[in-house]
Amino acid sequence: MATSGWRFEGNEGVFRLEQPELSSYLYFPLVNEAGMMSSVSPNLHGQATTGHNSFLMEPISVESLHNSKAARNFWIYVDGYGAWSVTGNSARQNAALFSEEKEKTSLEAGFLWHKITRESTRLEIRAEITSFVPVTDDKIELMKVRLTNTGDQELAITPTAAIPLYARSADDLRDHRHVTSLLHRIYTSAYGVEVQPALSFDERGHRVNKMAYGVFGATQDSIAPIGFFPVTEDFIGEGGAFDWPQAVVDHRQPDVEAGAEIEGYEAVGALRFATTQLAPGESVAYVVAMMIADDRIDTKRMAAAYLSEARFDELLEQNEAYWRSKLDTLAFHSGDEQHDLWLKWVTLQPILRRLYGNSFLPYHDYGRGGRGWRDLWQDCLALLVMEPDEVGHLLYNNYAGVRIDGSNATIIGAKPGEFIADRNNIPRVWMDHGAWPLLTTLLYIHQSGDLGFLLKPQTYFRDIFTKRCKERDLSWTPEQGNKLLTQDGRTYEGSILEHILLQNIVPFFNVGENGNMKLEGADWNDGLDMAPECGESVAFTAFYASNLRELSELLPRLAQAPGGTDTIEIAEEIAVLLDSLGTPVNYDSISAKQKLLERYFDSVVPAVSGRKRKFSLQQVAEDLRRKADWAFEHLRKQEWIRSAEGFEWFNGYYNNDAVRVEGDHPNGVRMTLTGQVFTIMGGIATEEQVGKITAAVDRYLKDERIGYRLNSRFGEIQQNLGRAFGFAFGHKENGAMFSHMTVMYANALYKRGFVQAGKQVLDSVYHLSADFDRSRMYPGIPEYINERGRGMYTYLTGSASWLLLTLLTEVYGVKGNYGDLRLEPKLTAEQFDAAGEASVITGFAGRQLQIVYRNLQRAEYGNYRIGQVTLNGVTLDSSSREGGCLIPRQAIEALPEGAVHRMEITLTA
Repeated sequence: MATSGWRFEGNEGVFRLEQPELSSYLYFPLVNEAGMMSSVSPNLHGQATTGHNSFLMEPISVESLHNSKAARNFWIYVDGYGAWSVTGNSARQNAALFSEEKEKTSLEAGFLWHKITRESTRLEIRAEITSFVPVTDDKIELMKVRLTNTGDQELAITPTAAIPLYARSADDLRDHRHVTSLLHRIYTSAYGVEVQPALSFDERGHRVNKMAYGVFGATQDSIAPIGFFPVTEDFIGEGGAFDWPQAVVDHRQPDVEAGAEIEGYEAVGALRFATTQLAPGESVAYVVAMMIADDRIDTKRMAAAYLSEARFDELLEQNEAYWRSKLDTLAFHSGDEQHDLWLKWVTLQPILRRLYGNSFLPYHDYGRGGRGWRDLWQDCLALLVMEPDEVGHLLYNNYAGVRIDGSNATIIGAKPGEFIADRNNIPRVWMDHGAWPLLTTLLYIHQSGDLGFLLKPQTYFRDIFTKRCKERDLSWTPEQGNKLLTQDGRTYEGSILEHILLQNIVPFFNVGENGNMKLEGADWNDGLDMAPECGESVAFTAFYASNLRELSELLPRLAQAPGGTDTIEIAEEIAVLLDSLGTPVNYDSISAKQKLLERYFDSVVPAVSGRKRKFSLQQVAEDLRRKADWAFEHLRKQEWIRSAEGFEWFNGYYNNDAVRVEGDHPNGVRMTLTGQVFTIMGGIATEEQVGKITAAVDRYLKDERIGYRLNSRFGEIQQNLGRAFGFAFGHKENGAMFSHMTVMYANALYKRGFVQAGKQVLDSVYHLSADFDRSRMYPGIPEYINERGRGMYTYLTGSASWLLLTLLTEVYGVKGNYGDLRLEPKLTAEQFDAAGEASVITGFAGRQLQIVYRNLQRAEYGNYRIGQVTLNGVTLDSSSREGGCLIPRQAIEALPEGAVHRMEITLTA
């Protein structure tokens, strides 16, 4: 890690960065469960919102962080000097940014608070600005400014807080920006400025608006401001700007007192405080609150709850304790303390994604909030470990988004189990969507032992789109609701297992002319979106094939579940897809597969019969095994390719001309990482092939500057494959180090026992992310690393869940096995500390465990085995299996709750 970048202070993940404003595009998240979503940059740019239609500050992208002047600000006017911004956002300070007059600044940040310290030697004053979103039921962001006189002369200062109040939907940023300001109703009260637009402006139907936005402030002792400048044009003045407002620069008296009502202007929460004399060494503090409410704000309650230094400090301490308790549920200890502290920030990321979705941070300037289908399942991977209590219920609700054709709703509503097809009624199917639910559900079953979950009944999603969005059923109307009905009008329910079978069997028959599953709208790589007719995803054919094999092994275990069964009931229409149990289909015949699928699709439109057929679980398992075996053999035989240089790997895709994408090409060798990940992870690649794949990846995809690329340089736009290749090479889905797939590559290597190779991949992700001189990002894992090594799309990435899952279940080898605890460490010698120990704190069976591996001989992976296992000092009977051991669930459930229990595992050479 670069010494000139951030550094950790203490052992709680707090980090410090000098001169943070000299790095562009930095921002930090501030959020709470109530729905307040903020971001702050080193100069306190950023945004504050509760959703797409309710931005307190102006919606921004990362370019706004350095281009926009509309930021949080706090000014002081000093006699003999003039105006000075404690955040550095002034024309004068910006002009001096790269001169000898540059002010000394530093950033400190922790979970989840942000502090900037700025010192002016010319003015002889120090400002500390601390920001956080408290863990209360209010949608509110707090900021405390502490000013200290560092000189030997008394200073007379006049403070003015200034936060622009955008107060409306992101849609209004360009579309009717001025017109929507005419809806503003501005109110001043004792402590600040409030805006409640009269209407929610939408030409499809204007609605009376209730939502209110406010900026309020007080001194450390709860003394209110002396007046306000609530109208933007009055505050900045003619020819002025937010970085040099005339109201401050000219030291004007406030325009407005409490109790005013103003209509029809852009607003600013500009709060003027009384002039104060600051003696040498003396400090004074001010608290500013930014709040969004569902109706007019109760300013008396708000002021009492938030506007004093004592209350601010109390809430900040509460905030730190809350996030510590969240993050302490998963903590790693190895021989590299810096890496362990970095992982604390990675541990935060899945929670941030649950709260923000994929929007509302500066890089994530797309979408209207919420998460997509894939996000639901992948984010649950980490939440199963960190926030397990509600995950079973969450998974159950998610399955209500599955359609009877095996596709699913793509946009998730605000309420559990609420789904919509897509925004603007645009139909699209991502062919990979059906693969993820089984992976997440298996993790849940192994962690919990809850096999009965598979037998729970659940509804199906229904809308106008049928046959995987290829057709519309015009007989369907929105009034019928979004649940699949039977022919006699009843809501149809099938077991969770039925949903899973449907998701994985339909793609098996939905194949292109090369025998692989159709790419449709795209797979995991959204950039492969221009091959809907003839494109094929070999990569996800491998994923689905391994799912079919997993299911064939899972089904017989249902007999062991509470109230277990050896049969399954499924909709009679679905039975045709279990072809080997009736009229077998020749799997080598593409047309036969397609015809069977078309027959099935026709049978479920516009409704299902509601009748069910009973099958032996063993018979269904055998059918799935036949399908999996065929797919495994097909992939090994047809998709294993060799370059002219002699390197070998799996082809990953066919384009919309049904032509193989990868291999030798006049523009250079073409290769994708995705095509290797799922063939390795799913067991399609033999052990010998895995070794050859890693050599090919190192040859064509590994780049010492940016890590493992998602693909090699294709050299031209691929309009028959996807938009990704219109991106510059080395950026986003076209050849960047895309963290998600890189971490999954490591996971696959660990699963197959290629531990050193897997560790090398994980190490590269860490070192690239933590090298601040190049990545220019705070601690954590980015969505991707671009061609220059910069970390992009920070905080909200599914790769964080995969990294945590890989470390816990593969590196530290802590995983469930149908409810029991399996330990199978794959730690290398260097990952143990000086005392020969490596440990992880995690939850299992409702108890917190500290699992400590003791490798006193410093043996390398492959040279040690599990010896004695103790739990709180008592030796356990643990059955050794395949390099690991199994701890019965009952032994853990017998432990008292509320404590961290130490499980010690001695590794012997």
